[in-house]
Amino acid sequence: MTDTPSVALLGTGIMGSGMARNILAAGLPLTVWNRTADKARPLVDDGARLAEAPADAVRGADVVVTMLGDGSHVLDVMRSAAAGLRPGQVWAQMTTVGIAPLNDLVAFAREHELVPVDAPVLGTKGPAEAGQLQIFAAGPSSARAVLDPVFEAVGSRTVWLGEKAEEATASRLKLVANNWVLELTAAVGETLALAKGLGVDPQAFLDAVEGGPLDLPYLRVKAEAILTGDMSASFTVRNGAKDLGLITGAALDAGVRLDLAPAALERFHRAADRGHGDDDIAGAYYASFDE
Repeated sequence: MTDTPSVALLGTGIMGSGMARNILAAGLPLTVWNRTADKARPLVDDGARLAEAPADAVRGADVVVTMLGDGSHVLDVMRSAAAGLRPGQVWAQMTTVGIAPLNDLVAFAREHELVPVDAPVLGTKGPAEAGQLQIFAAGPSSARAVLDPVFEAVGSRTVWLGEKAEEATASRLKLVANNWVLELTAAVGETLALAKGLGVDPQAFLDAVEGGPLDLPYLRVKAEAILTGDMSASFTVRNGAKDLGLITGAALDAGVRLDLAPAALERFHRAADRGHGDDDIAGAYYASFDE
């Protein structure tokens, strides 16, 4: 093993493309694969090798990184990659998949003698492009040396949460963090929608809380997106709904009653059904109106 591990990145969407460029900028050999090859092709100009199939991407790599849609998508792609896998490869599973789906992924890793690391990230498009993601990781200490250059390339901080990927300690923390993000987003949208419905200038609300304990930078960011109509996605409504589904399912399994998350889930689904699924999560605002 060298100080510059070779990396196979499966998934070059909103998050994966930024991660790929930072891996390349760190001088790590990188092969990429994406279901829609055209989305990965620009990375070739940055120095990546583009593989036609998952198995071709992972063949010979020291580290396999998955950044895909959900747990079932990850499992399907890794099954397609099976012919190129070899025992001992470190698999950093960085997609937000929740708790229960992780069991199938770890079982796949054991079947193919991979070293699985549960490693979801906190952050959206901007932090991914800037190499400022926060990584929650759980996996054997033996994997850390090979992963350190990769995690340092894509993130500003890695929080190690245990030695066993199958305990889902990283994925559990990710669900808790995303619950806060998504419920807060829903609250911002509902508040500005209420202001509009009541004929209140939304800026008057923002001015009223400015600088006080009820103000926060996230409110300002999402309010600006809503008020300007700029819904360029850093984290889409559709993916927000996916994560809220994981959150509500995990809470149910844990015997915890949530009220806000199921309501936010319904709200995000409604926004997606009205054509805002590919908008930034601020687009859940539109669920408040009959269009």
